Amino acid sequence: MSQATANSANPSLDDFMSMLDESFSESHSAEGSVVKGIITAIEKDMAIIDVGLKVEGRVPLKEFGAKAKDGQMKVGDEVEVYVERIENALGEAMLSREKARREESWVRLEEKFNKGERVEGIIFNQVKGGFTVDLDGAVAFLPGSQVDIRPVRDVTPLMDQPQPFQILKMDRRRGNIVVSRRAVLEETRAEQRSELINDLAEGQVVDGVVKNITDYGAFVDLGGIDGLLHVTDMSYKRVNHPSEVIEIGQTVTVQIIRINAETQRISLGMKQLESDPWDGVAAKYPVGMKLTGQVTNITEYGAFVEVEPGIEGLVHVSEMSWTKKNVHPGKIVSTSQEVEVMVLEVDSEKRRISLGLKQAQRNPWEEFAEKHPVGSEVEGEVKNATEFGLFIGLDGDVDGMVHMSDIAWGISGEDALALHRKGEEVKAIVLDVDVDKERISLGMKQLEKGAPTEAAAGGSLRRGETVTVTVLEVRDGGLEVQVGDDGATGFIKRSDLGRDRDEQRPDRFQAGQKIDAMVTGFDRSKKPTFSIKAYQIAEEKQAVQQYGSADSGASLGDILGEALKKNED
Repeated sequence: MSQATANSANPSLDDFMSMLDESFSESHSAEGSVVKGIITAIEKDMAIIDVGLKVEGRVPLKEFGAKAKDGQMKVGDEVEVYVERIENALGEAMLSREKARREESWVRLEEKFNKGERVEGIIFNQVKGGFTVDLDGAVAFLPGSQVDIRPVRDVTPLMDQPQPFQILKMDRRRGNIVVSRRAVLEETRAEQRSELINDLAEGQVVDGVVKNITDYGAFVDLGGIDGLLHVTDMSYKRVNHPSEVIEIGQTVTVQIIRINAETQRISLGMKQLESDPWDGVAAKYPVGMKLTGQVTNITEYGAFVEVEPGIEGLVHVSEMSWTKKNVHPGKIVSTSQEVEVMVLEVDSEKRRISLGLKQAQRNPWEEFAEKHPVGSEVEGEVKNATEFGLFIGLDGDVDGMVHMSDIAWGISGEDALALHRKGEEVKAIVLDVDVDKERISLGMKQLEKGAPTEAAAGGSLRRGETVTVTVLEVRDGGLEVQVGDDGATGFIKRSDLGRDRDEQRPDRFQAGQKIDAMVTGFDRSKKPTFSIKAYQIAEEKQAVQQYGSADSGASLGDILGEALKKNED
């Protein structure tokens, strides 16, 4: 035998070691991977599998799932298994079909996850915070918030049912997979909504079922897509809450008002299918027309009155009462109250009607002026006392004012105010009524004895006229006097009792004394005022003109003496 042949038949130690290393290398590289093997035997509930590593391994038949249960597993079948270890204490390979399936699933799932594709799985158990899902061998976590679009009370019908999921997160190192069923439903719903929206058009009339009611409206199912029926679009008349018009489960006919293609929101309306009550409203309710309506709503700035279903007008707070100013509308009218109003303005374009509550009633100042002309006597209660006068409550819920100068004769206005208190019943004379300005002027001192009549004050006396008066009463502030025996009475202020300060003492006069004085004017009640001082100055000027001037050499005393002497003659 040649040397070469001998070497070939008897391999060297190096060659043997090389082959041994190669065998170990192949064995170790197979650990932790999925390999193909052949079933060499089936013993009871175990399958004997040769994976080509000089050893065989055993795998429980139950790991092969339904195929093993149905008896379809047989000797010679090729299967994929996961190699955990090449050799255990028994000299067998440790193999796993479940881990092989799991590895296969992870590979497929990662491909679908990277592509954003859906996967199929089965919810098989409930855990804290959610559920576990079998993704063909790989176990994933399904959070409770990702089960459905809306909260689900009972998940039992969804258990053990194959259904699609979307993978949200994968971490192979930790073996974590998070999936969502809700994402699939939302995507499907969006696709359905897009298809349905394409079949709808603005202005279209459709039927729907009321699914939910809120304070601001209702959601109507149009056959797979919801539309919002806002409360303002339910009826032309005022609707305080949608439940007044519709109820859940009711089938309603609505019109599509708007479709927002971007947000896929649909706005619906019911009143659009009715005739608009505002058509021709200006002709139906002309300005100045009186009508009856019902108060539907009260605000701080007024009250809304429904004059017919769907037509409401606003009574502004300034148009609610002739006499009640700065009062909340709720203190004048109440909700559901029937009231008579007058149409003040109609704006058909803005769908507004301005109404007046007080205009439908008689102006109390006009009514008062008719019943109580100037000069007539009235009686009322002191409602309020101010720094300038008294306010008296009169018939028709109106107030009249007595200026402090018209309260009493012979005393100051401040002293006269102090004589009266709130709630006191008093009498007065009507001096003036201004309907436009809503003012009534009253006088109390004009009712005192000797008060001048209009004829006496305005007819027989003139400003600048000299008259002889009789002192009726001496007061600290002056003299109460009367022209003649039954003429007009008036007052001479202390400062008008003489030119000199010594002559301005009221105590130098006495009741019944007759004195000359000049009419200097008339007060607000047309009662004359007199002045002795003005009379003296006028007499002096007249004497100078008649008997000489300062240049004649005669003194002023000589001139006055001559004048008095002539008057005596």
